[in-house]
Amino acid sequence: MNTDTKPSGIDWIGDIPADWAVIRLGFLFTFGKGLDITKDDLQDEGIPCVNYGEIHSKYGFEVNPQKNKLRGVDEKYLRTDKKSLLQYGDFLFADTSEDLEGSGNFTYLNSNEKTFAGYHTIILRAKGNINYKFIAYLFDSISFRTQIRNKVWGIKVYSITQPILKNAKIILPPPQEQQAIAAFLDAQCKTIDGIIAEMEQQIEVLKQYKTSLITETVTKGLDKAAPMKDSGIDWIGKIPAHWKIGKIKYACSFIGSGTTPESSNNEYYNGELHWIQSGDLYQNDYINVTEKKITYKAVKETQVLRLYKKRFLVLAMYGASVGNIAISNIDAYVNQACCCIIPSSKNNLNYCYYFLQASKEDILLEAVGGGQPNISQIIIKNRYYLLPPLQEQEKIAALLDQKCHSVNNIISEKLQSIETMRAYKKSLIYEYVTGKRRVKRA
Repeated sequence: MNTDTKPSGIDWIGDIPADWAVIRLGFLFTFGKGLDITKDDLQDEGIPCVNYGEIHSKYGFEVNPQKNKLRGVDEKYLRTDKKSLLQYGDFLFADTSEDLEGSGNFTYLNSNEKTFAGYHTIILRAKGNINYKFIAYLFDSISFRTQIRNKVWGIKVYSITQPILKNAKIILPPPQEQQAIAAFLDAQCKTIDGIIAEMEQQIEVLKQYKTSLITETVTKGLDKAAPMKDSGIDWIGKIPAHWKIGKIKYACSFIGSGTTPESSNNEYYNGELHWIQSGDLYQNDYINVTEKKITYKAVKETQVLRLYKKRFLVLAMYGASVGNIAISNIDAYVNQACCCIIPSSKNNLNYCYYFLQASKEDILLEAVGGGQPNISQIIIKNRYYLLPPLQEQEKIAALLDQKCHSVNNIISEKLQSIETMRAYKKSLIYEYVTGKRRVKRA
């Protein structure tokens, strides 16, 4: 194998094997665009259609409509928009991204089934014979994505244009080596993805265990021999006979929401006062730090905002995180999409936190709205609430604190292992598609 090297002319790649070529995408591919449609034009049946949403969230790298569930479009587009019909091996880039990391997300069609490129997509079709899988690994490498991220523009939405892609450079080994690299990476990535999938399944089992543990403990108590009675609440069933049932508003000294200052003025978001939004509750169990802060000016000049003192509950009332709850361990303001809950002195805050976690699925049954579901303070205030004696609440909370902390630590370790495996996979792809490491051939 030739071990001579030459400069690639690409700063973040450096030298490459001497027999590899450096070429712009504009010389290797023809370019097109997806259908000029909206989400409303999609239907459950019809010709499969790949839109930018699937590229970002579901079927990045490769897509096969025989295996992957895609929504479709009417057959009329076969007559009117043939240019947006994909062929086997066509690459499809999302032309917008909500973050820089997603810039350059793509997929390629690994199927001969008639499939359309949908809205916000750019089609790349090879002019000659290439190894599609090798090119997919190359597009997925940090070396290629760095080029795209250095060129995209935008603030809240980043645009990936045809000129950006056409001027991006890639390096191509000889055809036989493309095939060897693709086969090698297929085998290696399959092993890595299998390990990741197994750890993700283990995490799901741990999460289910934690949910079951919380629900069982906050509804049945710690004394398994205690006499029981019917609660009259379907998702709870029987409870200890000496427990009371009431509404959560009677167990709290305060239930209310925050207020959002004028969002169009950036001066209101660079100060020293912490501000919690519903999105901060997306994956958090506890809140210790928030990225956005409101200035003192916002407090003085826009409206009176209530500062909530640390150790209060925050429940998301709108959007993707609706129903999620956290304990704030900081003094903070909250926006109007959050419900703040402060239990009375006769009730334990951590018990309330765990009870509301157990209640989440039942709370969501009362949510209204489609893409942005929401619940109201009235719904929260009038929810049924179990009231063990305070000492029992404290013991339940202490036990759950201990057990959930242990489970969370295991989950964190597995998540870190997953990130390590993903980083290793990225490094492996980069090294082989740039020729830093070579596949040994017989």
